Amino acid sequence: AKQGEYGAALFTPGGFFALPGFPLEDVRDPTGAGDSFAGGFLGYLDGEAGDIDAGALRTAMGYGTVLASFNVEEFGTERVGRLTRDEIESRLVALRSMTDFTAPGA
Repeated sequence: AKQGEYGAALFTPGGFFALPGFPLEDVRDPTGAGDSFAGGFLGYLDGEAGDIDAGALRTAMGYGTVLASFNVEEFGTERVGRLTRDEIESRLVALRSMTDFTAPGA
């Protein structure tokens, strides 16, 4: 479940997981952030995940959170259109350093 500036929540038979939004000093335009989150989330599951288990869902939430954070930095799609894979991965590393989204037992 997307929760806007508060991040996202995941409900599975194994429990509940919440991931906060990526902290930014300046948010220019939140329009489309939820769509960017969904794109990052689903894109990871489709292209990278392999088996879709709790760990994959949590990692997908991380990618969604990162994509949404880039989206709000500028108006429209300008920032997202210039993104590189390295920028995405670097921000994911930063997000992982702030919170643990490893699935229990992984």
